[in-house]
Amino acid sequence: MRAETPILETPTGKPRARALGIPFAGRAGTNNALTDVPGVEVGYATLTEGDDVRTGVTAIHPRGRTNPGDPCAAGVHSQNGNGEMTGVSWIEESGTTAGPIAITNTHAVGIAHASIIRWTVKHHPDLAEAWLLPVAAETWDGYLNDINGGHVTVDVGLAALESAASGPVDEGSVGGGTGMTSYTVGVFVQANFGARHELVIAGVPLGAELADDNPIEGSFSPAGAGSCIAVVATDAPLLPGQCEALARRVTLGLARTGTTGSHFSGDLFLGLSTANAGSFTPGSETLYGRGRSYDEISFVPWGYLDSFYEAVVQATEEAVVDCLVANSEMIGFRGHRTPALPRDRLVKILKARGAIV
Repeated sequence: MRAETPILETPTGKPRARALGIPFAGRAGTNNALTDVPGVEVGYATLTEGDDVRTGVTAIHPRGRTNPGDPCAAGVHSQNGNGEMTGVSWIEESGTTAGPIAITNTHAVGIAHASIIRWTVKHHPDLAEAWLLPVAAETWDGYLNDINGGHVTVDVGLAALESAASGPVDEGSVGGGTGMTSYTVGVFVQANFGARHELVIAGVPLGAELADDNPIEGSFSPAGAGSCIAVVATDAPLLPGQCEALARRVTLGLARTGTTGSHFSGDLFLGLSTANAGSFTPGSETLYGRGRSYDEISFVPWGYLDSFYEAVVQATEEAVVDCLVANSEMIGFRGHRTPALPRDRLVKILKARGAIV
């Protein structure tokens, strides 16, 4: 199913923040999603079973499913290291990332990693003959999900990888959870962070007025715990250090939603550029073909990156708010409940504060 107005609703018909009149700076792309960056594909496998299973896997193919062997320039940033993202050492060493990215729950990182290898062996065996250092990342879903139940399997990860497509991207409880005119910047956020009392939308503090229904703050989990994984993608030609600079700006977008960054939240961000195809191959002509010449890599000069930084901040803020607006109440493991953001009350408060005209 595809949304007729993807800027206003998800593919499954859930409203997005702009549908409520919430204002955002910047110009949204056609899908208002990571998939506005040409070639990027996103897929999900969602597990909602019985009372205890509320988990899944999200898959991102930076160059689509047909071309995982062509590395992208990449950089990573850790706002707070209480989390896991595999493949980081090689990204920091080489300035590149290749192949799919998977995001899942904390105790399924190894399964997601294995799923990427299995998928690559199945569809690109020559590539798998070399070596693979997949990127798999996590956020903790143990409040709603029986995280120790082993519900995420390699087959679940494969389903997410196989389902990836371009076009509108669903939001809310699914899966593992604009800049210059010439280029597109997109941000994908698996948001599992922040405390209700810190929430800010459209510049309006909402914590005090929405504090009446917040069962998680009475649980064992510290306020603000969880994690946030973000993937920033652009079709602009950037160097690895510039990709890292974009990843660092995710922090500023999260701050616009009110979070102060909990010690118990693993907040890890990956930035990548899909430009300069063929420029970052590992050097094996047998497997990857002949790479481009040394003098053929192009990049945006550092002095022109401010518009990209602005786009990352804007897109990050909107991605988080869209997660909240599109989501529904969920009851899961041991009867734990996470209420949805009350949209009617939200609009009423924002109108009263002048944030929505």
